[in-house]
Amino acid sequence: MLYQIFETQRSIMEPFSDLAQAAAKLYSNPLNPIAQTPLAQRVSAGYALMHRLGKDYVKPEFGIRTVKINKTDVAIHERIEIDKPFCELRRFKRFSDDSATLTLLKAQPVVLIVAPLSGHYATLLRDTVKTMLQDHKVYITDWKNARLVPMSEGEFHLDDYINYVQEFIRHLQATYGQCHVVSVCQPTVPVLAAVSLMAGRGEKTPLTMTMMGGPIDARKSPTSVNNLATNKSFSWFENNVIYRVPANFPGAGRRVYPGFLQYTGFVAMNPDRHATSHYDYFKDLIKGDDASTEAHRKFYDEYNAVLDMDADYYLETIQTVFQDFKLVNGTWDVKGVDGRVERVRPQDIKHTALLTVEGELDDISGSGQTRAAQDLCSSVPASERQHLEVEGSGHYGIFSGRRWRDIVYPQLVKFIKSHEAQPSRKTASIVKLTPVAAPKSAALKTTKSAQAASTPAAKASKKPAAKAVVVKVPAKAASKVTAASKPKASVKTTWIEPKKKA
Repeated sequence: MLYQIFETQRSIMEPFSDLAQAAAKLYSNPLNPIAQTPLAQRVSAGYALMHRLGKDYVKPEFGIRTVKINKTDVAIHERIEIDKPFCELRRFKRFSDDSATLTLLKAQPVVLIVAPLSGHYATLLRDTVKTMLQDHKVYITDWKNARLVPMSEGEFHLDDYINYVQEFIRHLQATYGQCHVVSVCQPTVPVLAAVSLMAGRGEKTPLTMTMMGGPIDARKSPTSVNNLATNKSFSWFENNVIYRVPANFPGAGRRVYPGFLQYTGFVAMNPDRHATSHYDYFKDLIKGDDASTEAHRKFYDEYNAVLDMDADYYLETIQTVFQDFKLVNGTWDVKGVDGRVERVRPQDIKHTALLTVEGELDDISGSGQTRAAQDLCSSVPASERQHLEVEGSGHYGIFSGRRWRDIVYPQLVKFIKSHEAQPSRKTASIVKLTPVAAPKSAALKTTKSAQAASTPAAKASKKPAAKAVVVKVPAKAASKVTAASKPKASVKTTWIEPKKKA
């Protein structure tokens, strides 16, 4: 009933929002005599703000037309590679008529970016995609709005999410031979589960797995998001935030966690900040600061665009990740497409290098939650595991904006390139990062059979393993660190030599 009331209110407000937009243009048009009156700018700004607060926000476009690679503009063609009922695997195909650039593009690594299904669209990672297109072939999971998926397509569960990820990984492996996986926020948990299940079956796993700001172990440094999930029961969520899609959408009758409720929760986390932002927008309109007003519009066009999540997927995520902690407790069973139920065992992963990234001031996935993957993936050699903590960065800063481009991305691209189809990893024990003591649970556990294996990772395991490494990058160094630059004095560089046998 609440969903229907909201849609009715939105439909009533829509024409008033359009009128406010027209009035804002009327009072700001220099050819209109009214616009020359003393209060015209304030009236126009007020109507413009009213329009922004009342308008309906639809799914934004990625809008990536070109990227610059080696000082050459490369055209981007966005297309759907695989179309599933609840997700599209979207590819950003790069084109160039420069032979040298084309040769470079063909040799670059393939990366699957798994976007969050937690309220916002995959376009939230626009900056992530655009930056990575400079050095990689990029694919991304573009999750669909559940209210647009007909009931005939069936339900969508957390297990289906994991099966989708595995299917996309296999598709890229079949096309290119191998791939790398990058997960941001919410998908870190299902991605780790997907790779764990593939490893447990003996399937080929991705070369690297990068996890950024995700709730691997939500018990560590709990945030307001975690506290809500633990303080409310499963039945509370089912009875208070789940509604059926109204009849005016293709997914009419589907049980969902509506986007407008999610948006209310986002704003409730920082209401003062949003109020200040809108007031600043009003003042910038009066001053005629076009750059600031356009930046405000771009941010809120993205932030205010939300999607509905299928109820089964949402409730299972709450229970599995934030209430029962099934991943870290080793009690998570997943149903595959063949109907077989398998236990998620991250310790089965042996040949996929791991990079975890956290923001020091992350208020969504607290400190230590993502790094917990280092302990779970105990069979990955310590020299193949790295952790990056960005000082002064919040949640969005680790995958978007200046800190992402100047601090996180240079480390990420270096990490991926160092594991890209190398015949041998002789330098695996030498890492240009600041060392920290690896937890005992993260120590490399090898057997005689594993040492006899012929894979590069197994060969590397014969040598004494270096300790897991972590780097902390101060916020002040953000403007100085670039993808092409060497580490500055603010980033401590250390050669890590393997310990000699006693």
